[in-house]
Amino acid sequence: MYAESQLLAGPRALCLSDSELLARSRACDEQAFGALIHRHQDLVVNYLTRMLGCRQEAEDMAQETFVRFFRHLDRYTDQGTLRAYLLRIATNLVRSRARRRARWHALEPLVRASERHRQTACPQAEALAGEAQRQLLDAIARLELRFRAPLILREIEGLPYRQIARALDTNEGTIKSRLHRARALLKDMLEPYWKGRQSS
Repeated sequence: MYAESQLLAGPRALCLSDSELLARSRACDEQAFGALIHRHQDLVVNYLTRMLGCRQEAEDMAQETFVRFFRHLDRYTDQGTLRAYLLRIATNLVRSRARRRARWHALEPLVRASERHRQTACPQAEALAGEAQRQLLDAIARLELRFRAPLILREIEGLPYRQIARALDTNEGTIKSRLHRARALLKDMLEPYWKGRQSS
């Protein structure tokens, strides 16, 4: 992100005000938008680093912050609050990340993850947690589409039954039935993995 913004931000663009850069960015001036990123990226990255506790993850999320800002440039009304606006986008991304992680944790009873593995802060425990998530992702990918789609939409994306039913062009009763079946299948698929972990 840093290198790209420096390449895009020409010397003249860096001297312009935020308002001028915004006007040029809306006219698809890549150098102008690069200058905006260059000017505000340290603020956003440092904020996200403190929020997330991980510099690499913060840089990735900062990049997503500027991508979202660019996609919705027309929604921003320039009132000298660009920094606050960027931080609001970044905060919303952190909230979305937290909600997504909470939904993943909601799946843990299905795979009978060990409480000791989740609470022990050591490299071995982190490796085991990563392995468990890979097993979970693989198992979800192996589900039939009719079971996989509602499971992801409900447990990971957090959509209500009504929206899932509309998205999948079926009724709520069918969605609930398929979710129940998906959870049971997922548990059966992961049972050998957890038995192997316990016996090793």
